[in-house]
Amino acid sequence: MAKIGFIGTGIMGQPMAANLQKAGHQLFLSEHHGKAPQALIDAGAIALANPQQVAQEAEFIIVMVPDTPQVEDVLFRADGVAAGLSPNKVVIDMSSISPTATKAFAAKINETGAQYLDAPVSGGEVGAKAGTLSIMIGGEPQTFERALPLFQAMGKNITLVGGNGDGQTAKVANQIIVALNIQAVAEALLFASKNGADPAKVREALMGGFASSKILEVHGERMIKGTFDPGFRINLHQKDLNLALAGAKELGINLPNTAGTQQVFSTCTAIGGGNWDHSALIKGLEHMANFSIRDK
Repeated sequence: MAKIGFIGTGIMGQPMAANLQKAGHQLFLSEHHGKAPQALIDAGAIALANPQQVAQEAEFIIVMVPDTPQVEDVLFRADGVAAGLSPNKVVIDMSSISPTATKAFAAKINETGAQYLDAPVSGGEVGAKAGTLSIMIGGEPQTFERALPLFQAMGKNITLVGGNGDGQTAKVANQIIVALNIQAVAEALLFASKNGADPAKVREALMGGFASSKILEVHGERMIKGTFDPGFRINLHQKDLNLALAGAKELGINLPNTAGTQQVFSTCTAIGGGNWDHSALIKGLEHMANFSIRDK
């Protein structure tokens, strides 16, 4: 059994934390931004006042918050994680944030004698609940080996990509692929429906060919049924594509299709859809076409 601090128990974090409990680990939660989930407390988690206290109690400290500024705050505020660290403790950031910032955060944490892993995830709320997340990790191999049982409680496809920052780089690459695939499926279904074909039947036909994909299977069905309750919100995917585009600017490369998909997400946000599931990208295309595949 490991003593694990878990900071960030939202849509993704709470089921991830619950899976660590099911694997027999002791959890410590921070209430610096609000009450800890009662379900985790009932299962044995201990609530503490702030991240510093969590870091003092735990051997591993996992952070799962929305964006780069929140990670920086949790780690380096006056009563943050860094203030409670001692040598050989391990900080694991499972948020999806800037690779550049991650390298700076890791350097500061490593200076304390603790170790740092960046370990963003893919698989959404469904994967978080099922314990089947893909986890992309940056850090030292020996630190990765220490933390591996924790990752195995939360995910299935677990890869040490390289050094600090490389996990976040892999996650940004993942989000580029997912976004562009969502746009491809949305454009295909919009084209088919506008041309008079039944989009559900088109999807069924495509599932048997080279165009088949998890996006077509899961998000294609959501697009057809109009079930856009968030598993992964558009505004969070926009954040990830902003990281991609900012990184591309730093590297002096062009990501034209990523930029185009971001514009469609921006259309969704402009019509009130920032909190829709990212499969609702199709609604941005429908808005521009003045046509809905669900109105036939």
